[in-house]
Amino acid sequence: MESEKVKSTFKYAFGPGLILAAAAIGVSHLVQSTRAGADYGFNLVWAVVIASLMKYPFLEYGPRYAATTGESLIAGYKKLGSWALWIYIIFTVGTMFAIQAAVTIVTASLAVELTGIELPLLIWSIIILAICIGVLFRGQYSALDSIIKLVMVVLTISTVAAFAVALLDGHSPSLTETPSVWNVAGITFLIALMGWMPIPIDASAWHSLWTLEREKQTNHRSSLKESLLDFNIGYIGSAILALIFLGLGALVMFGSGVSFSSAGAAFAQQLIDLYTQTLGDWAHWIIIICAFTTMFSTTLTVTDSYPRVSQEIFRVMNAGKDSDSWIFSYKGLLFGISVISMLVLYITGSQFTYIIDLATSLSFLTAPALAFINYRLIMSSYFPEEHKPPIWLRILSWFGMIFLSVFALLFFYWRFFV
Repeated sequence: MESEKVKSTFKYAFGPGLILAAAAIGVSHLVQSTRAGADYGFNLVWAVVIASLMKYPFLEYGPRYAATTGESLIAGYKKLGSWALWIYIIFTVGTMFAIQAAVTIVTASLAVELTGIELPLLIWSIIILAICIGVLFRGQYSALDSIIKLVMVVLTISTVAAFAVALLDGHSPSLTETPSVWNVAGITFLIALMGWMPIPIDASAWHSLWTLEREKQTNHRSSLKESLLDFNIGYIGSAILALIFLGLGALVMFGSGVSFSSAGAAFAQQLIDLYTQTLGDWAHWIIIICAFTTMFSTTLTVTDSYPRVSQEIFRVMNAGKDSDSWIFSYKGLLFGISVISMLVLYITGSQFTYIIDLATSLSFLTAPALAFINYRLIMSSYFPEEHKPPIWLRILSWFGMIFLSVFALLFFYWRFFV
């Protein structure tokens, strides 16, 4: 009887997990996972699995905290102390404009392929961001929820179809011929692959806010069991799609002899061209739809998440009161952050990769701190004892914190001393 009740009410909780997956399935999947397969065959499957497993607890704590307490992780950080809140603020402000600009310009490059309309990438970036703003400005969470569910269906079908085509076409990489990952170039790529796989840990705060917005939308207070089921569907689904993208790279690109660009936009162009050359012109539309929906879903969710997070930060810092200023409202921040992101893209131009490197570095080095803060909050007296994570998840959390700390130190060493 209880399971039937959960099934009947789960539809009200379903949504935030898919939005998290849409945010995750972006550059990390389309570019990094595919490159992993292209350069190393199936030999880096373990890296995708371990990275996803080690980050699982800290991202799961987002919906766990929100569903139990009715407040966001950001409000929880404030309860832990100003130090926790400021760590999150510094990371968010330090990376949001660069990340917003990065995902938008990759989506823009794919829009050129999809439409055949040759415009400067900056103009295409503005057009795509304007579409995202228009959707969110009018419908906010409801629009995001509805569109992402549709986009994720298209994305999943097109990605699985592309993988099936490559598999049935007879492509098979030779594992004995794969280069070693245990050298300077290999470890540098491995760190980049695992660092944002499947998504940075700060997205746990995004998920907590989406969970609360879903409750407002449906007027239904989801149970912890429902919220975690929604999370697991999105998170595990994003990890599986990462493996499929890796498989696509291994089946179609491995051993092709093509030197792949490290820039997202250029790599996306190469990816589509190589698929078409290998599988035939008929496969072009499957690949382009797969790639474009991948990046558009990420752009849309990122465009929503940063204004939502910023608004919550202002609210929490203002003693729980919403600001009366339009500038600090969701719509005001939606417009302001997007404009600044495009200005960053315009000013940096071809030097934009340096900004991305900085954002990535900060993400890697901050991950252990954010993981510790999430664990500390979920185990604190502010969180009900009966809803604290089970023993296996606590143990995995400690393994995760150790892994992320070693990972950050390794990144720092290879980045600045090798």
